[in-house]
Amino acid sequence: MDRLHVTFVDKEGAEHTFEASAGDNLMDIAQAEDLEMEGACGGSCACSTCHVIVEDPEKYDAIPEPSDDENDMLDLAFGLTETSRLGCQVKMAKEIDGIKIRLPSMTRNMQAGDFKGSKKS
Repeated sequence: MDRLHVTFVDKEGAEHTFEASAGDNLMDIAQAEDLEMEGACGGSCACSTCHVIVEDPEKYDAIPEPSDDENDMLDLAFGLTETSRLGCQVKMAKEIDGIKIRLPSMTRNMQAGDFKGSKKS
C-alpha cells in the first residue's frame, strides 16, 4: 500500500512532515504525532478545535466538499479562511498526497467557553 505524506505547519511556523495511510484523518495524524490539535469532541464534527488551513488551493479543491455540519462548526472557528477545514473531516487520499496544512494560531472551544492561544510566557 502506498504511503501518503502530509506536512503540518505549526503555530511557530515549523514544518513537520509525516507518512499517513489513505483514510487517516488529519486530526488523528496530528494527535498521533503530538502536534498541538485539541479535537475536543473526539472527531464527531461537534466543535471547531481541529480547525486547519489548507495551504495549497489545488489540494483544497481535491478534498470532498464539507458537510453542512462541518460548515456550521467552521463558522465558529477562530481565523476562518477560504481554505479552512476541520481536521477530523479531512481523510488522506492519493489526490491530496503531499498536502500542506497550517495550524491556526488560536482555536475556539465553545464547549469550554475559552480561547486557546499560543501565548508564550
